Amino acid sequence: MKIGQLAKLTDSSTKTIRFYEDAGLLPLPARSASGYRDYGTEIADRLRFIRRGQAAGLTLQQVRQILAIHDSGEAPCAHVRQLLNTRLDQVRAQIAEVVALEGHLQSLLDRASLGAATEHDQSTVCWILESDLAAPSVSSSPSAATKTQGLFAYGRRPLGARGAVDVDEGG
Repeated sequence: MKIGQLAKLTDSSTKTIRFYEDAGLLPLPARSASGYRDYGTEIADRLRFIRRGQAAGLTLQQVRQILAIHDSGEAPCAHVRQLLNTRLDQVRAQIAEVVALEGHLQSLLDRASLGAATEHDQSTVCWILESDLAAPSVSSSPSAATKTQGLFAYGRRPLGARGAVDVDEGG
């Protein structure tokens, strides 16, 4: 089948199919006498597998590893199980971070609803964000206070072992 037919059958674009070929996820297809790509039906199954891997949160590199194991004649399910366990741990960590962020935002909004006028006069830019809601008291560890105050500083937030991520400020 031609690339357009394969794209329609798998609800993909021809550009995506070519990208997957270039990335080593799909084998290079045979060519017809007129030079068109000629795909077998097994490529449609492989495309669907790639999409399922992506839907499970796997990277294309991880999907490529799984396919390489399969292509070598081995069953990749143990490797898939390991990758999915790792991905689940990452998702759970992200959820915990989002829950912590939600609590922080709610605390800021709760404090903002009080609208203490005297704090407006002492703020550099906006007293709501300059308040030390989550910062430990002075008797607590200063390093903990600094870490808490800097948690969302400069449009960046930490994401555990993955490092900081830029926050899109819009505009």
